Amino acid sequence: MIKFENVIKEFGNVPVLRGFNLHIHKGETISLVGTSGAGKSVTLKHMVRLLTPTRGDVIIDGTRINELNGEALGKIRSRFGYLFQSAALLQWLTVYENVALPLRENTRMSEKEIHEKVDAVLGKVGLEAAAEKLPASISGGMQKRAGLARAVVTEPDILLYDEPTSGLDPVTSRTIDELIHKLQKDLGVTSVVVTHDMISALTISDRIAMLHQGEVVEVTPPREFLHSKNEIVRGFLDSQCIHTEFFEDFPERILQ
Repeated sequence: MIKFENVIKEFGNVPVLRGFNLHIHKGETISLVGTSGAGKSVTLKHMVRLLTPTRGDVIIDGTRINELNGEALGKIRSRFGYLFQSAALLQWLTVYENVALPLRENTRMSEKEIHEKVDAVLGKVGLEAAAEKLPASISGGMQKRAGLARAVVTEPDILLYDEPTSGLDPVTSRTIDELIHKLQKDLGVTSVVVTHDMISALTISDRIAMLHQGEVVEVTPPREFLHSKNEIVRGFLDSQCIHTEFFEDFPERILQ
């Protein structure tokens, strides 16, 4: 569905992606992990062409998007929902108005249809009671859920998550994980998750891709990732105190 073929991205003379190759399959949840500066967020931005490769190709369903502009680029971008690290809610709009905004700006739906759609999506993320509240009056976890509701309200094919559990306590982080899993299952979307949270990656992913110095050094299901012999993967897991024994009793849904 989404392919990176020998993508090189340089900022000035500084390479960030260095011959990056990755194939993301339709309907899967794939997590991109790695240390800061490995190229994870840069990879996300290439998918919606906020960035363009210096060399190489980004291909979505057979379409090379490197040079798309205007209506063609807009059509590709309309297939994506994006949950930003900060949730990026407009602070002067209520939760309801934030979620309704993409429908008002990009569709011809009536206010009645928008109301029904927004109510349904807020129900999916458990925010019905917060609809008329301003973002500043709700918790960080609720803001993330509101941002997620806004990302899915247009029924995208692909959801991009940039550090969805960043800044959240462990309990709230696991709630966000469950929501990501539930939405992928209910909506059948393709989900790409950038995260430093290995518990999250192991919980929600069909596959985990390890990025190192702008390249993919390993891409495997969670259980195989845990047992990887790759020294870079082992070092990354050890740095987060992720030990294989801890996960031996996890259900198969969590460790594919």
